Amino acid sequence: MNKTRFWLILGCCIIALATQAQGQGRKPGLWEVTSQMSMSGGPQNMPQMPPHTSQVCVTQAMIDKYGGPYSNPPNSQCQITNMSVTATGMTADLTCSGRGSMSGTIKTTFVDANTTKTTVQMSMAMGSNTMNMTTESTATYKGPDCGSVQPLAMPASK
Repeated sequence: MNKTRFWLILGCCIIALATQAQGQGRKPGLWEVTSQMSMSGGPQNMPQMPPHTSQVCVTQAMIDKYGGPYSNPPNSQCQITNMSVTATGMTADLTCSGRGSMSGTIKTTFVDANTTKTTVQMSMAMGSNTMNMTTESTATYKGPDCGSVQPLAMPASK
């Protein structure tokens, strides 16, 4: 798999992680997300990626509409379906098309008002092989001010 395609897939998963439903009791503002991805299958053995940390600005509109932040990755079409937000977490199905077709699930647990833990499991057909990706992530609330971090673009309503 070439590096561009790999980073596109990684980007899609990280954006998918942005669905870390801030949900009921979650706070708008700056959240820090640390993610660790592992892959199996596919044409090559992919090394485990080092942890990636990013900051996400969560708006009240994202919490109200999606239970947390949500954005479609650029140059792809990702859809979240079957989303269920409860007092203790969120589950959803995720399907992405575009340069690569992926499908999987998202499961978020609200640890407390300041912490969420998310697992995203995705699969992508690569010829006769299937590549499986699992991303484990923890989001920690940093405060109400996002500073220079801009909120992710919300998709237009249909």
